Amino acid sequence: MLQFNIPLPFDHLAAGEEFLTMEAVRDVGAAIERAGFSACLVTDHPCPTGRWLDAGGHHAQDPFVMLSLVAAVTTRVRLQTGILVLPYRNPFIVARSIASLDRFSNGRVTIGMGAGYLKGEYRALGVDFEQRNELMDEYLKALKLALSGEEFEFEGTGYQAFGNRIQPGPVQTPHPPLYVGGNARRAIRRAVELGDGWYPFFTVGGVSTTTTRTADITNEADLAEALAYMRAHCETVGRETPPVVAVGSIVKPGESWEPQMVVDRAGQFTEMGLVAAGMNIEGRTRAEWCDNVERFGQDVIAKLGTA
Repeated sequence: MLQFNIPLPFDHLAAGEEFLTMEAVRDVGAAIERAGFSACLVTDHPCPTGRWLDAGGHHAQDPFVMLSLVAAVTTRVRLQTGILVLPYRNPFIVARSIASLDRFSNGRVTIGMGAGYLKGEYRALGVDFEQRNELMDEYLKALKLALSGEEFEFEGTGYQAFGNRIQPGPVQTPHPPLYVGGNARRAIRRAVELGDGWYPFFTVGGVSTTTTRTADITNEADLAEALAYMRAHCETVGRETPPVVAVGSIVKPGESWEPQMVVDRAGQFTEMGLVAAGMNIEGRTRAEWCDNVERFGQDVIAKLGTA
């Protein structure tokens, strides 16, 4: 059965205090667990530009803070970044955050990560935008070593670890699942060579060149072509088991939906080999959002579970 992931609503600043309190965290956590969602998702924009925000961008709370809060009020749902912009932070700082969260949540962490696309945010954080792909590959290698729970050595771009330790390590071994986001061929190769999963997303034609700086995947045919490329690259590098695949959203940008359409598409995605898909739930207030979450659980998740 296809599993469903849900973006958390704590970035909805226009709703005032509806989603900006611990009471909201408790209500949201309870709703998503009752509904049967597999994972909750947070994005990563520590310092976005006003220009991007005014053009339709979105705010983001600190990913590890929010996932820690949700971990404290839930017992089952997985805690997933979707996505963490890995080059923004020293990989050993990221490893410490992941290890701590995984340890105290009893092994519920999944890390979706990508190279990002906001040049102004890169500039604000003092990271070279033009080197983001090289840094992404390097940091991913460093991250995996640092999450081993053992003493490690690694020399990177402007930093060195000569016999350092991050303990306790995560509960999940050898580390929590690491999903590589992005539609570009380079991102797919990265997922095959360094990741546990691939995390693509549907786009509107042309959005890749103006916003997310990745390749277009606008429909199931595009997705099938990308999946074929992923499997072919597995053969090229000798990887026997392909990365698992979780698509960012089961609903395409601008597409209206109803429960039966989602149920049918979930079946199609399962046949294509996907394991999970995101589902964004709307709600102007916390109560409305939670009601809509539980309704989706009844109309879609429960139906799939009993099919």
